[in-house]
Amino acid sequence: MTIRIPLALACVFLATSVFAQEFRPAPEAASGTLEKSLVTAKRHMVVAAEPLAAEAGREILRRGGSATDAGIATELVLGLVEPQSSGLGGGAFITLWDAKSRAIKTIDGRETAPAAAKPDRFLTTDGKPMAFEDAVLSGLSAGVPGLLRALYMAHEKHGKLPWRTLFEPAIELAEKGFPISPRLATLLEKENPEDFAPEARAYFYVDGSRLRTAGSLLKNPEYAATLRAIADQGPDVFYSGDIAAAIVKAVMDAKSIPGDMTTGDLANYKAIERDPVCARYRGRQICGVGPPSSGALTVSAVLKLIEPFSQVQGSSASMTAPALNIIAEAEKLSYADRNRYIADPAFVPVPSGLLDDAYLDERRKLIIPEKAMQKAEPGLPPGLAKKAYGVDATYEVPGTTQISIIDDEGNAFAMTATIESAFGSHLWAKGFLLNNELTDFSFVPVDANGTAVANAVAGGKRPRSSMAPTIVLGPDGAPEIVTGSPGGSQIILYVVKTLVGMIDWRLNAQQAAALTNFGSQGGPFLIESSLPILWSSYELTSYGQAVSAATMTSGINTIARRGGILEGGADPRRQGVALGD
Repeated sequence: MTIRIPLALACVFLATSVFAQEFRPAPEAASGTLEKSLVTAKRHMVVAAEPLAAEAGREILRRGGSATDAGIATELVLGLVEPQSSGLGGGAFITLWDAKSRAIKTIDGRETAPAAAKPDRFLTTDGKPMAFEDAVLSGLSAGVPGLLRALYMAHEKHGKLPWRTLFEPAIELAEKGFPISPRLATLLEKENPEDFAPEARAYFYVDGSRLRTAGSLLKNPEYAATLRAIADQGPDVFYSGDIAAAIVKAVMDAKSIPGDMTTGDLANYKAIERDPVCARYRGRQICGVGPPSSGALTVSAVLKLIEPFSQVQGSSASMTAPALNIIAEAEKLSYADRNRYIADPAFVPVPSGLLDDAYLDERRKLIIPEKAMQKAEPGLPPGLAKKAYGVDATYEVPGTTQISIIDDEGNAFAMTATIESAFGSHLWAKGFLLNNELTDFSFVPVDANGTAVANAVAGGKRPRSSMAPTIVLGPDGAPEIVTGSPGGSQIILYVVKTLVGMIDWRLNAQQAAALTNFGSQGGPFLIESSLPILWSSYELTSYGQAVSAATMTSGINTIARRGGILEGGADPRRQGVALGD
């Protein structure tokens, strides 16, 4: 839901208690709105969404582990203490900086559709799109999990400590129990227990129906047993045998609509090392993961479009209407291209020229300072295949988690991991939830003109993502910023905000994480309703921007290297922390 704010009513809204009631923090963010301070360190740092997970990562660093080792340990704990966001039943994208080779590496651990999946997967018998929640809570929504293969690939190339060692913190917490966080308790309160598979319902609720309170101890011996098997035998034990069979059974036993995943789908899953997407911005290199993630390409396009505009530059430009308008206009143009052209490159030829300088110079001419375009249409980038693609109908919900790490040797690790919606598909196998990632495909495979949509479902295909684990290389060629965020299709807005805040507006890592969220995905100018509405947003209405307050619960976790000191910033909207040496 959005709330339109006419300029003439701004003063009235500010003077009334009704305004205060309308713009209260979102319930899911309520437990994470405490002010947080900048954390600094000299040798290493971990920033993650839960204190127990961040502590597990820091302990691995203290034991001499690499950034990748710490990232794996952190994620395995997150899958336990923050199960609503990520875990073994989901996927991830990873961006790495290898200090020895001085190179950026990226790994695609995105889930895949089962081989049997067809383009009409989410259409009803009358040819209309299925209701989104019906799709989520069915076996049709679960993709083949990719997280574990991605973590193992990263460890094989960038790990230092033994694989088994990285599982110890999560196994201990799962067996001894962990205190339920306020955020997990709040989210469970908003769920219908009947939506969960029976095993999950029994785990999350007392007697399958009564809420567990924040701070109460929760044990997951089944998850511990799964982790022990993977620690001892490697990821193959997950993708075959009893664990794979349990995943398939959970999908087939979905109470509404059974799925069609097979043990063969699991056995055939592979993580992919992809060429990174890097773009220059203000003397830096902004690097991330390419398609099927749209994050790096879209973030980079926005930054390259705004770079020549003086209205965006300098600390005095921070959150001013001229700067916000230019950024939002660049986002409209970039999202238009994203929505039309970006999908799994194994199935769709993604245009090679989306970041071409000449192409973006032409697109930039559509940005008029202090004036808003009504609608941005996709351009015709170089490398565009002769085949046209239809209007996309993808609906990507907020979820996910972000891990950012720098180790003693200067290696950097940025991973965005997810099971998609809160609690994913609500299906359960061997101590963990399964994703609903396939709802990131367009439900409508062919648009109104009969043209195929790039992000349509297909067997073995990876759905488009907005995840944007980002490493910024400074002028010296080494990591200056490590960042990323959860938030569905708004992840791109959050990462752009963070990078502009730190590079252009000279904010530190914590200030940038706490900065009011804003931006446009092609529609109205969205500004965060859980923080004070800025006067700049009212000024934007005179430019023709339709300003709408929105719930924008980011989870930005950032490390910056400045003057030999590491700065850590954790998003105040969630319960994350930055921990250093």
